[in-house]
Amino acid sequence: MRLAAAALVVLAAAGCAQAPKAPRNTGPELFAVIPGPTGHVGTIVVRADGTEQVLDQAYAASRVNPEGHAAAARVSPDEVRRDFGGTLEALPGRPASFTLYFLEGRDELTPASRLEMEKVFAELKRRPAPDIVVIGHTDTVGNLAYNDKLSLARAERMRELMIGLGIAPERIQAAGRGKRELLVPTEDNVSEPRNRRVEISVR
Repeated sequence: MRLAAAALVVLAAAGCAQAPKAPRNTGPELFAVIPGPTGHVGTIVVRADGTEQVLDQAYAASRVNPEGHAAAARVSPDEVRRDFGGTLEALPGRPASFTLYFLEGRDELTPASRLEMEKVFAELKRRPAPDIVVIGHTDTVGNLAYNDKLSLARAERMRELMIGLGIAPERIQAAGRGKRELLVPTEDNVSEPRNRRVEISVR
C-alpha cells in the first residue's frame, strides 16, 4: 500500500496524475495529494468500481480496499512523514538550471559567471548522484563549423570542472549547439554576450 501511495503522491505534487483502475482482489491502496516543496498542489483522479474521485486539496486521499471500493479520506503531514518519509527522501530533488556566460571567442567564463559557478558547485554537492546536462552555445560571429567547435569546447570545459569536483564522468552529458539556438536573435556576425553561454541542467 505504501509504495503505490508514495509514487502517486509525487506526481500529484508536480501536476496532475490519474490513478489506475484498482484491480479486484489486490491489497489495499492509498492515493494521496501531498504539496510540493513550494506548496504547489496537483490533482489525482481515482477511478474504482465505477466511481471517480478527484483529489485536488492538500492531503486529500482515497483508500481503495481489496475488493476495489474507494473511500474518501485524508492524511496528515505527520502520517506522511511516518509512512512515506524514507521513500520521499530517496526521490531525486527538483531539477535546477543555470546559465553561465563566456568571453568572446573563448571557453573562459566571464568574471560574473565565475562567481555564479559557485552556486552550481553548491547544488552538485547537495545531490549525492546528480544527472547533469551541459549545452554550449555561441553568438553568430564566425562560421558554423567554428561555432560548433567553440560551443562544444565550452560545454566540455564545464564538464571537466565538474569531474574535478568528484562527479562521475558518466553522470555528465556535454553537447554543443553552435549558433543554432540563440538566446537573443541576431543577424550573422553579431557579437552578443548573452548568446555566448552554457546552459546547465542538474537533476
